[in-house]
Amino acid sequence: MTVQFGVSINPTLDVENGYRLAAAAEHSGLSLIGVQDHPYVNNYIDAFVFIGQLLARTRSLSVLTDVANLPLRPPAMLARTASALSRVSGGRFVLGLGAGGYWDAITSMGMPRRSSAEGRRALAEAVQLMRELWQPGAKVTRSGEFASVSGLAGQGPAVPIWIGAQGPRTLAVTGRLGDGWAAPIPSYLPYEQYAPANAIIDRAAEATGRLPAAVTRVVQLVGTINPTTHGTTYRSPDLVGAAPIRTDARGWAETLVRLATEQPFTVFVFWPEKGEDMQVRRFGEDVAPMVTASLGAHRG
Repeated sequence: MTVQFGVSINPTLDVENGYRLAAAAEHSGLSLIGVQDHPYVNNYIDAFVFIGQLLARTRSLSVLTDVANLPLRPPAMLARTASALSRVSGGRFVLGLGAGGYWDAITSMGMPRRSSAEGRRALAEAVQLMRELWQPGAKVTRSGEFASVSGLAGQGPAVPIWIGAQGPRTLAVTGRLGDGWAAPIPSYLPYEQYAPANAIIDRAAEATGRLPAAVTRVVQLVGTINPTTHGTTYRSPDLVGAAPIRTDARGWAETLVRLATEQPFTVFVFWPEKGEDMQVRRFGEDVAPMVTASLGAHRG
């Protein structure tokens, strides 16, 4: 089992702090940064501009939109932006994509409100259209319910699409069409809902002739990595409800090993409660190696 470890960095106006956290992530051996896309938040800059800077300032990290706000990002333009970021970074961009959720904020930027059903249809349509537009040499004409193009030239490279899904119908779309599932943080999808959600994805994938393993599973965990004190007993938290995980590195590692062995998660994204370099370093230098070693022993 190959696992990846990453950290969420908010695109705040304090961009220098974001750059410091990204440097700490790369230096501590992490492989992924997730960036939220909420352009209506006053103290956030545009996620794609921030991502471009992170890709330019790092060499080994992939960067994920966590997740791109489809109602604010027309899919044809989003396809061009995603492929451009992948091209200039040597393939280090991953497109996380969501149907939209904060509708009062979205409509405040001039976009029409969509129902849940409309959002799902728009999401499926966008994934299919973008994949067509990533085929070099193609001439794409599509008249869709939510997006249309006429004779638009295809332009690669193709980019992995990890869908941020919560409800059962959107999870089914993920199983049918997604390259990955970016599970919402537990305040939106409690820990005990992970297994049923993964089962929905598995069934939807199999129903369309796909292997469930073709859908990368990404778990995102909020919390704090406490310092380890000699002689104390660590505590592995119960994964029930939505409480942040607050334990030491051993407790974190045991939790991640459980998620990797009891469920199909292979990508772990840490959302630190406080955006501190030390938290990022503990995840990369302390937690991740213990998880990798434990999973190696488990395989043995």
